[in-house]
Amino acid sequence: MSKVPSITLNNGTAMPQLGFGVWQVPDDEAFTTVGHALEAGYRSIDTAAVYGNEEGTGKALAASGIARDELFVTTKLWNSASETWTRDSVLREFDASLEKLGLEYVDLYLIHWPRAMRDDYLTIWRAFEDIAKSGRAKAIGVSNFLPQHLERLLGETSIVPAVNQVELHPQLQQAEARAFHTRHGIATEAWSPLGQGRGLLEDPTIAQLAAKHGKTPAQVVLRWHLQLGNIVIPKSATPSRIRENIDVFGFELDAEDLSSLARLDVGKRLGPDPATFDV
Repeated sequence: MSKVPSITLNNGTAMPQLGFGVWQVPDDEAFTTVGHALEAGYRSIDTAAVYGNEEGTGKALAASGIARDELFVTTKLWNSASETWTRDSVLREFDASLEKLGLEYVDLYLIHWPRAMRDDYLTIWRAFEDIAKSGRAKAIGVSNFLPQHLERLLGETSIVPAVNQVELHPQLQQAEARAFHTRHGIATEAWSPLGQGRGLLEDPTIAQLAAKHGKTPAQVVLRWHLQLGNIVIPKSATPSRIRENIDVFGFELDAEDLSSLARLDVGKRLGPDPATFDV
């Protein structure tokens, strides 16, 4: 059984706090990579329609022999450049994801980006509400939504998102968003939690903490996420790192460590700005 603790979402669904992301894993490699993650103890797998690997991911889940109720599967609705979504088109896209995954339901379905300039995320969300009511998604949420987007959802629809998955790492700590989520019972999930291998793990502060605790820089950063209360989905294609990234429950950062990491926040965004991203 997995040793990863769970967070209870606002609708009572239990979600592992640490999962495995498959962004940039080709479909023909997803079977093997997800298989390694499941063998290492991960039970939460995060994919998306745009990743193009739902089919390989689903095959790995099926081949694992792990009972469906022990798995937590997330996928996401992509925002096609040519599409302004209608209720029916959202439902068709969801059906396509389920078919590729080979599942009767997903545990979490997310809107991948708000694209506020298209003014269709309320329509999308109302279709998501129908999916949730049908039981084919145990929980629904969003990704990359800013507080102003969430305010509009909260004011004009009936289900509060269970999760907002946002770019979050020590150099982009998202204090305003995390505080908003806490006030409204929305779980914060971090994508690119390790900074995409673009210098974060070489930071001297993180290196010092890794030496102090006898851990790797990645383990220190993942432990920081967990102690903040974030849900986190590190990705790796290397079996040893897959195992390393789940081995973060045998130590704890102290208050001084957390203060040192707090000082690394420089608002450094590695991905697109949700206020302007339109794909």
